[in-house]
Amino acid sequence: MAANEVVSAALQDSWGDFWLFRFFLNAAGYASIMVPGFLLIQYFKRKNYLETGRGICFPVIKSCVFGSEAKSAHPDDISLAARNETMESSTAQQILKLLFCAAGLQASYLTWGVLQERVMTRTYGATETDPGEKFKDSQFLVFMNRILAFTVAGLYCALTKQPRHGAPMYKYSFASLSNILSSWCQYEALKYISFPTQVLAKASKVIPVMLMGKLVSRKSYEYWEYLTAVLISVGVSMFLLSSAPTKHLSTVTTFSGVVLLAGYIVFDSFTSNWQDALFTYKMSPVQMMFGVNVFSCLFTMGSLLEQGALLESARFMARHSEFAAHAMLLSICSAFGQLFIFYTINQFGAAVFTIIMTLRQAFAILLSCLIYGHAITVVGGLGVAVVFMALFLRVYARSRMKKRSKKLPAGEVPVQKV
Repeated sequence: MAANEVVSAALQDSWGDFWLFRFFLNAAGYASIMVPGFLLIQYFKRKNYLETGRGICFPVIKSCVFGSEAKSAHPDDISLAARNETMESSTAQQILKLLFCAAGLQASYLTWGVLQERVMTRTYGATETDPGEKFKDSQFLVFMNRILAFTVAGLYCALTKQPRHGAPMYKYSFASLSNILSSWCQYEALKYISFPTQVLAKASKVIPVMLMGKLVSRKSYEYWEYLTAVLISVGVSMFLLSSAPTKHLSTVTTFSGVVLLAGYIVFDSFTSNWQDALFTYKMSPVQMMFGVNVFSCLFTMGSLLEQGALLESARFMARHSEFAAHAMLLSICSAFGQLFIFYTINQFGAAVFTIIMTLRQAFAILLSCLIYGHAITVVGGLGVAVVFMALFLRVYARSRMKKRSKKLPAGEVPVQKV
């Protein structure tokens, strides 16, 4: 009987560590919060609560369910006006601002990447006699990141002037859910693939975005967009196929890792598209950050409490102070990195931001190889170079196309798209 109990406990632990089981368990926790919320929203809408409601709760329910329904100009127009204002400042001030943005983004996300790999792939508390233990709950790391981002965004909104909020609060929950799942897939994937592989896969997400745009939305693209997509595919294939079977396990791409990366790309694409739709309401990017993270904290905390994982992760932090420091620094880098993203795009536009973040991805691969000893062959290195060359070519071609479209006289036909 004792042997049977040991075997059943081992099976239970193995099932608990299986990523697909954890995914559905987490999803069930989020559903236990979203489904009652959906039913409440439908109830208030059917009762026409906006006209019949009264009392202390009325402003809260109005904000959460109905909002003010005030729409604004597209955020690109707002950021363009802000950039035009900044152009009036001196060149030296602009260079200093650009250096500040680049240094902030690089420091935040390079540190975040190194810590992410450390937390998910290495053990804590290892000694000569004890191999130590790994931290396994990716959802707790997502919760840590979101609660600090929620705090930072809340303080920023409280201390600075923000536009009057108009969106119904519940609409943030959809972007929040997909954002949680994409982050969870990103952390979980590191258990099965190397960090350089993950970075290259994230850099190549333009390919499925283009395919979905062509098949679903019937979008058309320029010839250079197809060329860069092919170059990215070739580069990623060179890197993945260059992995030898004799290498360290951390560089071997597994099927689970590929599925998790695909999940990350799908959920992340939904998040960005849903946020674009939300920006039609009058709001700032920091208000968006605050609204999304409110629901992210609610969903992850509820799921962790239902599973009993919150106390288990807290006990892990108590046993390993090094992990507590890493988790806190990881959250700080994530929260302030988001602020640097908003500030950089607002001051210099999306093209400059894309260049900085593309360089960050290249530096992240280099740092990971230096710190954690990932071996990259000559063919793999050439594949990485091809990918980043294609990404820079996209940025350059897009900026040239924008300048050309502005110079086109009225009535002149632009370049043919296919």
